[in-house]
Amino acid sequence: MVAAETTAGRLGTGGSILVRPGGPLSGAVTLQGAKNSVLKLLAATTLAEGTTTLRNVPAISDVESMGDLLVAMGAEVGRPAEGTLVVRTPADLVPEAPYELVERMRASIVVLGPLVARYGQARVSLPGGDDFGSRPIDLHVRALEHLGASISLVHGVVEARAPRGGLRGAGIVLEFPSVGATENALMAAVLARGTTVIDNAAREPEIADLAAFLNRMGARIVGAGSSTIQVEGVEELSPVEHSLIPDRIEAATFLAAVGVNGGEITLLGARADHMDLVTHKLGQMGMRISPCSEGLWAYSSGKLRSVDISTLPYPGVATDYKPLLVAMLAVADGVGIVTENIFSSGRFRYVDELGRMGAQIRTEGHHAVIRGRERLQGAPVRAHDIRAGAALVVAGLRAEGETEVTEAHHIDRGYERFVDKLRGLGADVERK
Repeated sequence: MVAAETTAGRLGTGGSILVRPGGPLSGAVTLQGAKNSVLKLLAATTLAEGTTTLRNVPAISDVESMGDLLVAMGAEVGRPAEGTLVVRTPADLVPEAPYELVERMRASIVVLGPLVARYGQARVSLPGGDDFGSRPIDLHVRALEHLGASISLVHGVVEARAPRGGLRGAGIVLEFPSVGATENALMAAVLARGTTVIDNAAREPEIADLAAFLNRMGARIVGAGSSTIQVEGVEELSPVEHSLIPDRIEAATFLAAVGVNGGEITLLGARADHMDLVTHKLGQMGMRISPCSEGLWAYSSGKLRSVDISTLPYPGVATDYKPLLVAMLAVADGVGIVTENIFSSGRFRYVDELGRMGAQIRTEGHHAVIRGRERLQGAPVRAHDIRAGAALVVAGLRAEGETEVTEAHHIDRGYERFVDKLRGLGADVERK
């Protein structure tokens, strides 16, 4: 086993994706393991000494960044085979996450809970400034404080310390069902003395996957996937083998692609029960989607109807789906309104890029009003983040001429072989 290399050189660090319109999509695509699960599982490996093996792990740059963070703390990370990641955690890690690694992705904050639980202390850099109030980090902090941790912010670094004797179980009521705060509280509670009850917990499938992983390690967790999670603390955990759940956001991305372009595809390994509401919405837009023995089957004529959509905590429509849905509504018949209920900023930065392609979208605070049109126009556009970048590629499938999506390294953070998979379905796309 070898320590993880740096991200640069292994995955794309820039470049662009060229998209041209083509015929209907067809074929099957195998889904990767869930990005939003594997990052938290990697954080959880710090809870136990020994070797952990994770399977169905996507080769994406966010995984490499989290691996680099673990290496910086003293672990060893290797890929002995495609889709397999092995982490060897020593008895003593350096419980510190430096800024130069944390700034790559905000998900790094989830190492705070497991580190303070196992080592009694942790130092995790806070990316983007010193303001707790404007960021969801305040929910993480309050949850850990309920467990007895004392937390301070010093020069942009979150410093956490457990009391003598370690963390202790407590009742935690989250003001909002934050995924990250639920995960941090859960990973801290498994080594806390006594019983912890997390109310108003996030219910995402990735929470249940993390709980299953922790239970395999020897934790005692019940209720994950519901709004109330109960944890009986244990003295120690052991490393295990675990296979990730499929990535529901990647599944939605390919559903959006066939939706705007037309065609018939099968998503191998997809979990229909993880995507009930979003597939219902796509059905209202005119798509036909059904579970099958291999995963999920989908058909679209390429003619979509507009609907209204609101993002909500799971089991509602996830905010990560929103850019893809906006891209679909941009070529749908009628007018649709999309409302963002999760992030205060609204997260509509990509709308200007779709506007460069001729999309008719007006934003008002938390709302976007989209008047669909038959086709968009190819144009140079920029990916601001992972899902926005994927949505621009999807939009390019229904645009006249060529669309060039620059800063494609953002897409590499969340999608494994994205261009290759689209090409396998018949899309005219290439990496530049």
